[in-house]
Amino acid sequence: MPLIALDGLTVRYGEIEALHGLSLSVEAGEVVTLLGANGAGKSTTLRTISGLLKPVAGDVLFEGRSIAGLATETIVKLGIAHVPEGRRLFPGLSARENIMLGASSRGRIAKAVLIRESDDMFDLFPDIRPFADALGWTLSGGQQQMVAVARGLMAKPRLLLLDEPSLGLAPVIVQKVFAIVAEIRRRGTTVLLVEQNARMALSVADRGYVLETGRLAVSGGPSELWSNDEVRAAYLGGRIDKGLAKLA
Repeated sequence: MPLIALDGLTVRYGEIEALHGLSLSVEAGEVVTLLGANGAGKSTTLRTISGLLKPVAGDVLFEGRSIAGLATETIVKLGIAHVPEGRRLFPGLSARENIMLGASSRGRIAKAVLIRESDDMFDLFPDIRPFADALGWTLSGGQQQMVAVARGLMAKPRLLLLDEPSLGLAPVIVQKVFAIVAEIRRRGTTVLLVEQNARMALSVADRGYVLETGRLAVSGGPSELWSNDEVRAAYLGGRIDKGLAKLA
């Protein structure tokens, strides 16, 4: 069975219906990306999986078990970590302290263990090791994003939800962030990725789903989605030269 599956999911903000019977799935070990314009329902999908929003219809199944309506802390303990859009670090805590907070869902852990595990995160994110003791508010956008992802990984999730990790970052930092996404997958963590940079997202993904106003518009493998002129023009940022459309 899939690691995570959405079955006919309908979610509302008041009277506004944000998801309309959405169904999709992610297999263990995959990187799957959700693509689409602003307002398509991508972040709403992640927020519903992590328990921040409650569906009015449909279900969220984690390894076949319904988790729709469970408390967020319960969902985290089951093995799902959510790195939200906007990083949301604690500005008065150091980078290391922010990272160590990600382990809070795992119960009481000795400080020595937390320090050792945070050192492992600095090995994965070497660009932020020199800033381990720097306060969150002093970090650049790229450094904050790396700290946010490291914090999510400290929960030791089986499924990592990443919401717009490239938002507001310089191109060179975007490349580094997506290299880390590929490494996370190589280490065995399943990733559901929301991203507006379709080219970068599809370069690391096994499959993609394109949402339009809360509904599934199209799905497929990276090459299949990117090589379809109509799909690319309508949903993935317009027409580009075939040479630029080739994905690794």
